[in-house]
Amino acid sequence: MSGRKRVLFYVQHLLGIGHLKRAATITRAAQAAGLDVTLVSGGNPVPGLALGGARLIQLPPLRAADKYFKILLDEHDQEWDDAFKDRRRNLLLDAYGEIHPHVIVTELYPFGRRQLRGEILALLDAARTSTPRPIIACSVRDILVEPPKPERITEMLDRIESLYDAVMVHGDPDLIPFDATFPPAARISDKLHYTGYVVDRPGVAGPDQPGAGEVLVSAGGGAVSETLFRAAIEARPLTSLSDVTWRILAGPALPETEFQSIAATAPEGVIVERARPDFTSLLANCALSISQGGYNTVMEVMAARIRGVIIPYAGGLETEQTLRANLLREYAALQVLDEKAVTATAIAEAVEAALAGPPAVATKLDTGGAEASARLLAELAEGCAAP
Repeated sequence: MSGRKRVLFYVQHLLGIGHLKRAATITRAAQAAGLDVTLVSGGNPVPGLALGGARLIQLPPLRAADKYFKILLDEHDQEWDDAFKDRRRNLLLDAYGEIHPHVIVTELYPFGRRQLRGEILALLDAARTSTPRPIIACSVRDILVEPPKPERITEMLDRIESLYDAVMVHGDPDLIPFDATFPPAARISDKLHYTGYVVDRPGVAGPDQPGAGEVLVSAGGGAVSETLFRAAIEARPLTSLSDVTWRILAGPALPETEFQSIAATAPEGVIVERARPDFTSLLANCALSISQGGYNTVMEVMAARIRGVIIPYAGGLETEQTLRANLLREYAALQVLDEKAVTATAIAEAVEAALAGPPAVATKLDTGGAEASARLLAELAEGCAAP
């Protein structure tokens, strides 16, 4: 067994891939900092996921049936049942028994992923009865979706107070403090650690690099991206960038039939392809980015210092992307377009406004979240004497 301190990082993505991507970025930083990290993923596999040498354990995958997240489907597109739940829980416990981690990290839970609480609590119960007990931490983004029932907030607080040693908030309180979307945060203030925003560093920029001078259109995992992609394609001839290449990057969750339909109808000058592992390099070299408002993409646009049009996803009960984008509208010179107002004309107008203004910047924001998270995990691991 490795002499390095060991971390078990549990993450579940259900619709987009932002949760997994952020966990992977932290995993790479922690691995580089000398920790031995195992990422346990419960969502659909994502091609090209970079983990910096860390180990990946893939649980039988689950995904949300739709934007409301109420129904979860297994790898056969069947609603998950007790046998499936038992299989996942047992595999997760097997992983724990094999790894003997010094630190367990649950991404989002207990602030979300309540449907997965059976397997997560089984993992935490195993940890609590181990001697010595691993340190237990939560990894959570800056903004939470408002719980539908007040009693859920009480449950979250109870879980943190009774089970967790630390809560890593991947944000900057100067932009939005955690209590702005989780009002009782003061009750757990002794466990809160702001890490700053977790950002993939920009790729290599240069006139001969991939994506140079292009318009890059992306939507993260892409489960709900068809409308955005089609409107962006129709907007191209209405803009002053009609003579440059527009590259549509479709995430792995966009159904193949929709992907093929968009690709088949794309005009000359528009490239339609699946998302690529060199996304940050394409971003660093593009003339302008059009994207949904996920945590990762917005931060990467600002880190790359390019012009950006953000169209926050607001389907179902989602409010997170809209809130963050509106906060950054003036802060970082981003153009923000309401998803409900998406038309070719509206996108073209936003593109022209972005071109007339300065590039997006993140100079006032703490964007060292990956490295800070790695340092915190290392400190937490020192507090556990697991063999």
